[in-house]
Amino acid sequence: MPGTITDQDTNIRKVALVSAGEPTSDGAGVNLTRMLGNRQLPQLDPFLLLDQIRSDARENYIAGFPNHPHRGFETVTIMVEGAMKHGDNKGHSGIIEAGGIQWMTAGKGIVHSEIPVIEDGRLWGFQLWINLPAASKMVEPAYQEFGAAEIPEVPVSGGKIRILAGTHSSGATGPARSAATDPLLLDIALEAGARLEEAVPEGHNAIVAVYHGSLSLGAEGEAQEVHDPDLAVMAQGDTIRMVAGKEGARALLIAAQPIGEPVARYGPFVMNTPEEIQQAFTDFQNGKF
Repeated sequence: MPGTITDQDTNIRKVALVSAGEPTSDGAGVNLTRMLGNRQLPQLDPFLLLDQIRSDARENYIAGFPNHPHRGFETVTIMVEGAMKHGDNKGHSGIIEAGGIQWMTAGKGIVHSEIPVIEDGRLWGFQLWINLPAASKMVEPAYQEFGAAEIPEVPVSGGKIRILAGTHSSGATGPARSAATDPLLLDIALEAGARLEEAVPEGHNAIVAVYHGSLSLGAEGEAQEVHDPDLAVMAQGDTIRMVAGKEGARALLIAAQPIGEPVARYGPFVMNTPEEIQQAFTDFQNGKF
C-alpha cells in the first residue's frame, strides 16, 4: 500500500531536472505552455512533447488545431476542463470531455484536427507525444477514446489516483493502450500534506508534471519542491515519493521504458533518419496519408 514502504526497501528517485515550461503558441493561435519538448528539455525517451492548455479567455484557444498530419508516433490528449472534438481522415471522430482521454496512433500517416467545442469558460488539458520504435512507426493508424467513467480510480490516503494507461501498483489497469511502448500514465490528486509512494520500474524514464499546487519529490532530506506548472524529470530508482504542499496537488506521473533509437524529428513527423522524414513529406504531399 502507498505510504507503507520503508527507505530500506526502496530506492527513492531524486529530482534530476525541473523544467519550468515555455509559453508558446501552436495550431491556429492556441496559447499553451510547453512543459516537455522545449529548449530546456527537448525530449525524454520515449516522450517527445507535453503541452498544457489552460485559459479562461476564448480568444486564446477557440481556433484550435485545424487539419494537420502526423507520422511515426502517438498523441495523447487528456482533458481537465472543457471539451475538444477530434476528427481525422481515417473516419475516427469523437469529443473528449473533462476527465477523458484520447489516444491516437499516427503510425504510417494520419491527418487530424482538434477543435474546442466550448464557446467560453476554461479550456484545460494536456497533449503528450509518445515516440514509436522503428518496427512500429508504419503501423496502421488507430484511435481510442475513453470518458471519465471508464477510467479506474484508486483511493489513497489523502487523495486518489486515476489510471489512464498502464498498470498501477494496486493492479488496476488503465484503458488506453499504446501500439508499442506500454507507458504508465497516472493522474494524481492529493490533499495538503498527503504523502504517496509509487513504484516505477528501474530503467523507466519518469516525469512528474504538476498542474495544481506543489509537490515535494524525493527522499527525506533531499526532496525538492516542484510547483504548478513545472515538470520534474526523475532520476533512476524504483519508487517515486511525493508529499503535497499546503494547497494540495494535482499531477501527472508518466513513465516508460526508453526505446533507445535515433530520433529524426521535423514538425509533425518523427522518424529514425532524415531520409525517412523527407519520405514522410513526399508521401503527405502525394496524398498517401
